[in-house]
Amino acid sequence: MSAVRGEFSSRFGFIMAAAGSAVGLGNIWGFPTQTASNGGAAFLIAYLVLAFCLAYPALMAELTIGRHGQANAVSSLRKISNNLLQKRFAFVVGFGGIICAGLILSFYAIVAGWMISATLEPIATLVGSESSSTWLSEQSLSRNLIFTAGFIILTVAIISRGVENGIEKWSKRLMPALLTILFALIIYVMMQEGAMTGLKAYLVPDFNSILDPELLVSALGQAFFSLSLGTSVMIIYGSYISKKENLVSLGAYVTLIDVFIAFVAGLLIIPAMYVAQAQGVEIFSATGELLSEDTLVFQVLPALFDGMGTIGLFVGFAFFALMSIAALTSSISMLEAPVSYAVERFDLGRVKATWLIGTIIALVSFTIVLNFNVLFGLVIALTTKFSQPILGLMCCLFVGWIWYRNSLLNEIQQGCPEVASSLFWKIWPWYIRFICPIAIGLVFVSSLLG
Repeated sequence: MSAVRGEFSSRFGFIMAAAGSAVGLGNIWGFPTQTASNGGAAFLIAYLVLAFCLAYPALMAELTIGRHGQANAVSSLRKISNNLLQKRFAFVVGFGGIICAGLILSFYAIVAGWMISATLEPIATLVGSESSSTWLSEQSLSRNLIFTAGFIILTVAIISRGVENGIEKWSKRLMPALLTILFALIIYVMMQEGAMTGLKAYLVPDFNSILDPELLVSALGQAFFSLSLGTSVMIIYGSYISKKENLVSLGAYVTLIDVFIAFVAGLLIIPAMYVAQAQGVEIFSATGELLSEDTLVFQVLPALFDGMGTIGLFVGFAFFALMSIAALTSSISMLEAPVSYAVERFDLGRVKATWLIGTIIALVSFTIVLNFNVLFGLVIALTTKFSQPILGLMCCLFVGWIWYRNSLLNEIQQGCPEVASSLFWKIWPWYIRFICPIAIGLVFVSSLLG
């Protein structure tokens, strides 16, 4: 690998970076609320099964493409193409993933800005600045623009440092910090009244709903989205993996960490919801449906923290700091996708490319903020509901139908010489060729029909 491109200096560094990409606001918050909305433990079981049976094989496809290509997503896909038509198809898939990652970051930065603002609000309250506290807690154009810009600048600052000194260095710091805060909050919440009711709702399944098509579609979509599939991110990260590393085990570790943190996040959020309910906070509507996710994260939990008195300010600070860290570990991977392409395709310096693309994404984010009611939901639907399933499907088709089987095996054998006789190799190529495209296609069709 070219020293100019850089690579992860250790297995731990890659695992923390890839897991950081997978673990974001959707994982920490989206998974628990989807669980609460879709049968509790029944959704949890479906999610666990689908994460390992579908998301892990698709993740392995993207990582393998990346390490083989040792380049940006477009170039990596073109290297396994066999004719002009396939190379054009590779450009559409690779560049489409890059655009998708940039658009996701554009709305992600807005939500992350809210999280940072909510992190600072308890500090303003503690120092007695009521006007600052009110400004930080209320939706306003000035607040949203300032914190969106601040989050993008923070992301740019990390990415401009490169792979080892930027992505890897900060992922190794942020991920352990995230886990520490998460477990500390779980211990606190579990000691409160109502927590055991929430724990029961989370862990005791209703098997009558486990095969509900809507539940399965939601679980499959969550597993797919949480691992950053279909955005070129994992192709890029795969290109930074040493040829000496075992891809099969690395992909398994990332999937395990992603699933583990989603599960642990559920141990925090769902009991916390029932603790808030025990304190008189409205969690469910009159018809028994869970209130909107936006209402829960910015109204219900702060109401729970307010009920704790002074200590609630510290708990609220810790919770939203956790959410901000989760957002940052994902945002640095999203920005890396377009940056790596610009650096290699146009021969730009990394710092120049990072600030240029960061500025473009900031302008898109500001446009969304200024036209929030029209664009915010539209961009989310365009990327997560439509683009990601299609692009993920295309990557599976590349590995299953375009990449020659012997060449694929040779790539995986680097770092794992015994893979040819393993259960993984006996199952995975067939899985990628047939099961993954069919399953992802079903999710996409269901989302259209839904």
